[in-house]
Amino acid sequence: MNRLFLIIFTFSLFAINCNGQKVSNPKIEKVFLDKTDTTRNCYTIIYPSKLPWTGYLFLVPGFGETAENVLQQTDLPSKLALNGILTIIPTFQDGVLSLGVDSLSQQTFDKILKDVTSKHKLIDQNFYVGGFSIGGSCAIKYAQNSIIKPIAVFAIDPPLDFERFYNSAKRDIRLSKESEASQENIYMIDRLEKETGGNPLTHLAKYYNISPYSFTDTTQTEIKKIINIPLRIYTEPNINWWLKQRGADFTSINATECSAMINELNRLGNQNAELITTENKGYRKPDNRRHPHSWSIVDNDEIIKWLLMQK
Repeated sequence: MNRLFLIIFTFSLFAINCNGQKVSNPKIEKVFLDKTDTTRNCYTIIYPSKLPWTGYLFLVPGFGETAENVLQQTDLPSKLALNGILTIIPTFQDGVLSLGVDSLSQQTFDKILKDVTSKHKLIDQNFYVGGFSIGGSCAIKYAQNSIIKPIAVFAIDPPLDFERFYNSAKRDIRLSKESEASQENIYMIDRLEKETGGNPLTHLAKYYNISPYSFTDTTQTEIKKIINIPLRIYTEPNINWWLKQRGADFTSINATECSAMINELNRLGNQNAELITTENKGYRKPDNRRHPHSWSIVDNDEIIKWLLMQK
């Protein structure tokens, strides 16, 4: 149990006390698909104060994040509410440990979406999806496979290529001193092997299937599914910070595959696929600690303007 808590803390770095958090203005409600279980299969909904609404957005947390963590790290939901957009922050079948790109998470996404649209009669409203880190991976994967397509998608520094992710995690463990191997990498290797049935050498097709983008998949199967969907990917590739603070290089951060995916989508004809790179914007609350892998790299006013432009 202690190891599990350590994994959540080290992977997301969001294990903080949110009891003192104050969220002003918008009405917030927690909805449980199963009222006997308050840890999963639920969503937090942030309401605009006025009707009519201009759309609704599923905002998927990063690995280990609760909805409360999201609301502390970003004021995007409250700003969306001011612009008439309903925000839904989901928690999937595996709770805060949901992988997002796996079939179970995607199925739960569908269940929550149907619950929200049915209760609030959102069928004709503009539908957007976005997320942070693995939540961004989840958002893109959902856009690729869903029947109800969002009109725009954004992802904040998402891991996209899980073949690369697996191999990078293995390499990091190999390069680490015996007692200093990253617990998050150990956990994610085990998790990916569980989800796919093995490693990329033995089950490469499964890694292609769960990955929103795969560098070695020359068929481009997954990214071809979103040729016609506007997409923004945000990343802050501060390589010197990663080298000094985490012992990580370009092969083990998300920026490389984020740029590769956008490049391939552009070449396939999606000119509404954009890579947004930032500098010195990544800081985490409550203490404004420097970290380029953060919600704060997004200009919230600007992304809302972009979302409202999509039709």
